[in-house]
Amino acid sequence: MTDAHIHDSTMPNQPEPYWRSSVDLESYPALNEDINVDVAIVGGGISGITAAYLLSKEGKKVALLEADVVLNGTTGHTTAKVTAQHGFIYDEFISHLGEDGARNYYEATTDAMNFVKQLVEKENIDCDLSVEDSFLYTTTDNGIRKLKKEHEAYQKLGIECEWLDSVPLRNVPVKAALAMKNQVQFHPLKYLSFLLTEAKRNGASIYEHTVAKDIQDKDGPTVVTREGHLIKANSVITASHFPFFDGGGFYFSRMYAERSYIVAGKVSQEECPDGMYYSVDTPTRSLRYTMVDGEKMAIISGESHKTGQEVDTDYHYDALEQFGMDMFSNFKVDYKWSAQDLTTLDKVPYIGQISKQHPSIFVATGYRKWGMTNGTASALLLTNLILGKKNKFEALYRPSRFIADPSIRHFISQNADVAKEFLKGKFDRESRHPEDLKKEEVAVVSISGMRAGAYRDKEGTLHVLDTTCTHLGCEVHWNKGEHTWDCPCHGSRFSYTGEVVEGPAKKPLKKVDY
Repeated sequence: MTDAHIHDSTMPNQPEPYWRSSVDLESYPALNEDINVDVAIVGGGISGITAAYLLSKEGKKVALLEADVVLNGTTGHTTAKVTAQHGFIYDEFISHLGEDGARNYYEATTDAMNFVKQLVEKENIDCDLSVEDSFLYTTTDNGIRKLKKEHEAYQKLGIECEWLDSVPLRNVPVKAALAMKNQVQFHPLKYLSFLLTEAKRNGASIYEHTVAKDIQDKDGPTVVTREGHLIKANSVITASHFPFFDGGGFYFSRMYAERSYIVAGKVSQEECPDGMYYSVDTPTRSLRYTMVDGEKMAIISGESHKTGQEVDTDYHYDALEQFGMDMFSNFKVDYKWSAQDLTTLDKVPYIGQISKQHPSIFVATGYRKWGMTNGTASALLLTNLILGKKNKFEALYRPSRFIADPSIRHFISQNADVAKEFLKGKFDRESRHPEDLKKEEVAVVSISGMRAGAYRDKEGTLHVLDTTCTHLGCEVHWNKGEHTWDCPCHGSRFSYTGEVVEGPAKKPLKKVDY
């Protein structure tokens, strides 16, 4: 492959996921009163919506609260692979969780995939679902060694697989590949809009633009909204990506946030293979297709980095575009978007009771970029816990677990990284004045000795903010690709006007007079 040829980029100016642009979703009202329910669910992504569907089907009175609009968070920005092949992971899981733990993870994610597949078939949901093999591949000798270990892990766990010396990726010098058979891909918003409609039909109440601020847990949990409305419930599920309520679980110190990037464009049917592909090399490359008006559209992703720890985020879009142009003869980027994902210390999601002090409050977080299966698995598990049913995967996902290897090592390194970023940001500033900025220009400035971030939007309006993250005081950095201020310590993100885009922060950045 080459990156030597020069091209005029066709990159869209603003990020917009294909999934959002290709469907019309129903709008829902904001909550404007106090209510009583059996189950309050915070977060309108795949976890919250699937749980609302399952619990309402069981006759529970459910309220689903979304801070923005449903399906506009991580779920709306996915690549939508519904697979148990979560990168190069099963050899590592056998080392750290044992064979039983690794097998449980495979079975839980496979059960989730089969739940999606069977529901689509039973209800005849039009969501572009197709059964595909999912391939890990490498272009390096070191990658071959890693793949061989993963192949051995598959064989130990009884995973149906196939070792291959090549895969049909045009102009990619593949040296080896490992296929997991009969996995699934789909259009996530078409699928989940059906679940929303069914949940509503079953009596669930769905609220958008309703920000959950806190949970009071004295005589049973009560969710408190930013406007002061109360949702009293027997059980609460917090499925808001990053838990908005910590409950003594210290989740901000037990996960880290990463951003990854996606581009999509229509390509030749002959050049774009069936199947889902994921490289074990660095930087990673992920490829799948979806059908759009009878044509194949390639969805290419990769280029991960820790949130807030990158200067030029446009570079990552450009790198993915170049990959597409090298692979396909006529590749033009029609859509670009990015996603933020949370990874736990041992790479297994936290799903279950948020902490021992709050037995009726449940959390689902830390999906490590594989939210379609992990999000579905969380809804299945939490539904069972709330209904008082046994679930064999409860111990695997229990949030209170602390596995010594590799958790302690990762805990120390992640928090050392947080300390480094905390100190580094305090001394990062320029000598410019906000008034000097041109349209769509940004600078970190000093105002009365205080670090501030200044951005002049395309209309010419100047926005000056205190860049101290309102979570724990780290300094945020500008994300050029998304026009947001991102925190490198715990992954909070803010719009250029200061509003919270992603938690754990709850309060906006302060506006600064200059």
